[in-house]
Amino acid sequence: MVVSSSVDPLATPVALVAGRDYPRTYRELVEMFPDYTACAAYLERLRWPAGFVCPACGRAAAPWRQTRGRLVCPSCRHQGSATAGTILDKTRTSVTTWFEAAWHVTTAKNGLSAKTLERTLGTRYRVAWTMLQRFRVAMVRSERERLSGNVEVDEILVGGVEHGGKRGRGTAKSVVVIAVEVLAPKGFGRLRMRHVPNASGTNLLPFVCDVVAPGSTVRTDGWDGYNDLPKHGYMRQKTVLSSSDDPAHVAMPGVHRVASLLKRWILGTHQGSVTPDHLQSYLEEFTFRFNRRASRSRGLVFRRLLEQAVTTGPVTEADVTHGYAW
Repeated sequence: MVVSSSVDPLATPVALVAGRDYPRTYRELVEMFPDYTACAAYLERLRWPAGFVCPACGRAAAPWRQTRGRLVCPSCRHQGSATAGTILDKTRTSVTTWFEAAWHVTTAKNGLSAKTLERTLGTRYRVAWTMLQRFRVAMVRSERERLSGNVEVDEILVGGVEHGGKRGRGTAKSVVVIAVEVLAPKGFGRLRMRHVPNASGTNLLPFVCDVVAPGSTVRTDGWDGYNDLPKHGYMRQKTVLSSSDDPAHVAMPGVHRVASLLKRWILGTHQGSVTPDHLQSYLEEFTFRFNRRASRSRGLVFRRLLEQAVTTGPVTEADVTHGYAW
């Protein structure tokens, strides 16, 4: 579609619905974003809320607008677009299809499998699968705050059923370490998860240091892998489950509640077909959903996902084919 150089999408208000700049229903989505021009204008506002800033020279100035949605910096003549440098960069899928995919991904209560998204959008399976993987990368904010307060940390095992194999931390299943804030007097806060090679301290301690703010109280079981937490500025509250009168789900309710929801989600939405190479991507999607479970509007979650999509660098199909390098 040719965009007239006299039209400035940043100066033209996005079609608002009751004062909102995000839809609440699928019908509103179609009305607000009927074509490329409307989608590009919305992405520009999310990417440059204070006005266009050239990604090459960093100068803030109104761009020259040319055909095919090109934005030209008046200072350095750099050519770009609303999608250049984002996860939508150089995609052959229409932007309206990306918006529709983002809507279905964020509004479906338990998310969508790639097969379901394929049928919903009418695309090829590979296209739907790659779109989902790219959205999962965008769901992680690089500047997200670390957990604080009282934080439960424990590991769980994720994978298929094996008969006659090892049990516990020595099994061949995938090990996922979970950290979740425990609120007072009840309830849970934010969540972080990571797929680790094994449950040794060399993997557990870096995870805690990355996702939990120093000075927090970290509740763990009696596993030796957490022994050095006080050396890193954390207060460890240890519960040896084997000598405790309470079962594990009572002593550490947060981790076990999350573990139960995660396994049910993998088995229900994705039929348990999550390989170790892609497990971290699914964990990030689950974390994104869990941390926004109290949102009053799914449309607002849709907006948040697009906000993060335009601030996330390009992700190619090759980057996600064999597992994204988290």
